[in-house]
Amino acid sequence: MKKLTLKQAAESCGGTLVPEQASGVITGVQIDSRKVKPGDLFVAIKGEKVDGHAYIDMAASLGAAAALVEKPVKASIPTILVPDTVHAYGDLAAACREQMGLTVVGITGSVGKTTTKEMTACMLEHTYRTARTEGNHNNNIGLPMTILDMPDDTEIAVLELGMNHFGEMARLTSIAKPDIAIITNIGTMHIEHLGSREGILQAKLEIFRGVPEDGVGVFNGDEPLLWNVRADGGHKKYYYGVENHACDVLATDIQELDDGMRFVVSGFGHRFELFVPVLGRHTVYNTLAAVTSALLLKVPPETIQAQISSFHNTGMRQKIYERAGFTIIEDCYNAGPESTEAALEILAGFRSRTNGRCIAVLGDMLELGNRSAAEHYRIGRIAATKADMLYTYGVNAERMVSGAITGGMKQKLIEHFDTHEDLAHMLKMRARPGDVILFKGSRGMRMEKALALFFKEEEE
Repeated sequence: MKKLTLKQAAESCGGTLVPEQASGVITGVQIDSRKVKPGDLFVAIKGEKVDGHAYIDMAASLGAAAALVEKPVKASIPTILVPDTVHAYGDLAAACREQMGLTVVGITGSVGKTTTKEMTACMLEHTYRTARTEGNHNNNIGLPMTILDMPDDTEIAVLELGMNHFGEMARLTSIAKPDIAIITNIGTMHIEHLGSREGILQAKLEIFRGVPEDGVGVFNGDEPLLWNVRADGGHKKYYYGVENHACDVLATDIQELDDGMRFVVSGFGHRFELFVPVLGRHTVYNTLAAVTSALLLKVPPETIQAQISSFHNTGMRQKIYERAGFTIIEDCYNAGPESTEAALEILAGFRSRTNGRCIAVLGDMLELGNRSAAEHYRIGRIAATKADMLYTYGVNAERMVSGAITGGMKQKLIEHFDTHEDLAHMLKMRARPGDVILFKGSRGMRMEKALALFFKEEEE
């Protein structure tokens, strides 16, 4: 971030400070007192377990120039007093975003946000100095952190915006002010808080509250709820899709290969072939969202082709690798009905490539509210047609068992577990080298622990 005087910082977030301290300067912003560098503004955030106000002296000892506080404190450094430090942190980020004069691509949706964010940044970074959301920093603390940590010479920021309640997207978009707003899809994630898919749609559409008049939307045109709002509001919307040939950007000639997806993209006067080294039909949609944004930002098709051909996903999202004779599909970052169904499709695709069995290890899908039982049952029925064996973990996942039995899977091929340890032990007993094993569940289920225990036992 660019240097700010304390007066400018206070004005940006509606804070007050002693007038004689107004000429002080900050060169960065930090919420973790252990990471403070000389010249930083330390933001004292009161959390459930830790109150940042107790660490102001530590921040000062590391060279903090000032502290942002929401209650009066005695400190050896200047303080800016605000009603709410989290809100003020966002206001500071919004001011920084405006000061930098960059272009922002904001991405939301029920499924595929992070992969689409990574693909978009991948396509843009050869042409522009590009920053992106790191990890899962997509909320009211992570988004400001991303913006305030961006290099001063950033030209384009690709920002992921996450939410699960009404009003949260409105706040995030007021900070990011995206010039291009991508909505990947409308699924059932967070339906517990938003009531229905129509409620989820309205919550996602809050993103337009921060889009400038000349900004645009980039939407999935194969999703009827998104297609039906194409004439709403004052912002231009561009659509991408596979089935809906009225879309602006279309994928055709789709081939699922052993190592990725190949297809032809047509749109904005261009027609070119892409290869993406990620499996699954959902990969085509994520890629199309990124391609549409890249073309709107005048990235040449040949650059898009070269960049996406070497794409690698991040974190625990659909990592496919071989270890100890097994093929592992590690997709443990999160799960909803749509992404779990897509993961099962990928698992089923290995049936023609291996002599081993396809084993689905599935945990609970959280935040589904009164649809939880029905969705877990439905996924169980799907698993019966896509997997040779099904192991489940979690209270809700028990419904997958009955769904799989109804779907035709023999009961002896299905097991339910209450602990990661029991699951891993049984998997060790039953799995054989050559098998393909999918690990998938909501973040709170920590399915990566079951995976780690499985291999720990394998090594013993």
